[in-house]
Amino acid sequence: MKAHLTYFDGRGSGESIRLILATVGIEFEETYLQDAAHVNRLRQAGDLLFMQVPMLEIDGMKLVQTNAIIRYIARKYDMYGKTLEQKTRIDVLYDGARDFIIKFLYTGWNKGMEEDSKSVKENAVPRYLPVFEKELYCSSSDYFVGDDLSMADLAVLESLLYCDEYFPDVLEDYPKLREFKDRLSSLPRIKAFLNGPQRKGKNTEEYIMHCRKVWGWI
Repeated sequence: MKAHLTYFDGRGSGESIRLILATVGIEFEETYLQDAAHVNRLRQAGDLLFMQVPMLEIDGMKLVQTNAIIRYIARKYDMYGKTLEQKTRIDVLYDGARDFIIKFLYTGWNKGMEEDSKSVKENAVPRYLPVFEKELYCSSSDYFVGDDLSMADLAVLESLLYCDEYFPDVLEDYPKLREFKDRLSSLPRIKAFLNGPQRKGKNTEEYIMHCRKVWGWI
């Protein structure tokens, strides 16, 4: 049985789940939230433990909380390091990359697309990219931790894809990260996902308005 993701028809927190599912080769289907009544039905059925999405149905479970979902998949498919030290380092880098990604996820939600993206470029980019560039430079392999692809690598990749999309020239100052992004994006499963229909587009005003309506914020 295929995994099943319930979320919006947009990136948001669901995109990181889509990326790791595609990377490990798990086929999945999706249900998109249509309106507030849809969310209420899920809540009343007891499907949403903390009353929010994304929700992933996999291996007989209904999992919520983005990071818990990603860690479950990473543990199952050996993307979480081999030693306690590696696992902890992966957590540190993954959490840092998630913080960076979230800056992009909220683009358009606060002061509008232009102002929000300007803030990300001026504040978040110089905060995170130099750290990741240095970490990759100091690594003894092609990955951030150990010799194998980890969930930290995928999180950094996702942040770099956002950078490339919003600020096309910004990675020119970070050659190790640019090479890392290009190399991982060329891996067959990741490449297929990035070029396929299950990858969502970046935020639009229409998407943000739909999300607000579903949550009952307007």
